[in-house]
Amino acid sequence: MDRRFKITLAIFFVIALILLWGEHKVHLLGALPWLILLACPLLHVFMHGGHGHHGPQGKKGDQRDEQ
Repeated sequence: MDRRFKITLAIFFVIALILLWGEHKVHLLGALPWLILLACPLLHVFMHGGHGHHGPQGKKGDQRDEQ
């Protein structure tokens, strides 16, 4: 793609976002509390990485292996 096309496309998207924000601001801001509530379980799923798997398993110096 040449540079003028990219600039034109970027301007088009900026104008589209401005128009969408102006027309749908009430809907987007009304959904914000629900999006925050939805983010909580998603953060737990993706950031904890599963409970019980916090370290490497089966290390030679591990006390569980010696017993």
